[in-house]
Amino acid sequence: MEVHTGLTTRIATQLEQHGLSPVEFEVLMRLTRSPEHRLRMSHLAAQTSLSTSGVTRVVDRMERVGLLYRHACPSDRRSLYAVMTPAGVARLDETLPGHLELIERWFVSQLEPEALQTLLGSLRVLRDAVHPGATAGGGETVDLTVGS
Repeated sequence: MEVHTGLTTRIATQLEQHGLSPVEFEVLMRLTRSPEHRLRMSHLAAQTSLSTSGVTRVVDRMERVGLLYRHACPSDRRSLYAVMTPAGVARLDETLPGHLELIERWFVSQLEPEALQTLLGSLRVLRDAVHPGATAGGGETVDLTVGS
């Protein structure tokens, strides 16, 4: 809990400098790694562990400021996609270098490469056990480890 609190506090502070909450940053990250920068709202809810109404509220906020928009699914009119706009891509592009710097400083550089690889592998196993929808509908996963 202490590690989680320390990291999330540092990350939240950096994200606030770019006008993003941690969940808004997560939405942008999940959309950017998805095909065509879009996900069904239901998959976005599953990936973020938000309720469908929680995702709707976040998407509403982000749509109001032009970071994304909703698009109707052509094959299922009941489904909607959340899609990143160019402004959403730009906001992520301006935010990501500082975010990666924090991850490098407070996470990656604190461990030897072998220990980091072991930890990341273990975290993926735990993620899949406690949050099996974490990659729902997102296509390929992105490896953000150093040297990849």
